[in-house]
Amino acid sequence: MTGGNKNEESEDFLYPSFIREQGNIYKPKNKVMDNDSMKEKDAFDVHTKEIDLVNRDRKHLNDDVVKVDFEDVIAEPDGTNSFDGIWKASFTTFTVTKYWCYRMLTALVGIPLALIWGIYFAILSFIHIWVVVPCVKSYLIEIQCVSRVYSICIHTFCDPLFEAIGKVFSSVRISLSKEV
Repeated sequence: MTGGNKNEESEDFLYPSFIREQGNIYKPKNKVMDNDSMKEKDAFDVHTKEIDLVNRDRKHLNDDVVKVDFEDVIAEPDGTNSFDGIWKASFTTFTVTKYWCYRMLTALVGIPLALIWGIYFAILSFIHIWVVVPCVKSYLIEIQCVSRVYSICIHTFCDPLFEAIGKVFSSVRISLSKEV
């Protein structure tokens, strides 16, 4: 507005635009605010997402813990073999028992444990968000004041002391001589 031209003054705005260059504050990726632009993919609910019923351990949490097969538990060394029918029946019994016991335990205890773990992690998240992080931030703010006072004390009392000790010992000369 250096030239005092009326056209220059009319192009400047007294108030900032509601839609920023980075996007609208309610929809940061969109420059326009209309309800027609919101599609179903934008309204994604994490609580109703599809789960993978085939690969149930995508992050491989239990790879080294619970992969226990018949061969991992029972093995016969060379020269000591039972009847083939007994070996097959043992294998089948072990595998089917493990399979159905796991299924029955998950049917009976899985839902209550999922409820308990959900409550536990909700409480843990709540405590972390509403207690731990604010306490840490508060501590960091308060410790800045303490660190400034500590720094002033060190520079006031210790720096002159150590400089004086350094000057005293700066004139000390040590020479080593080896006598043969």
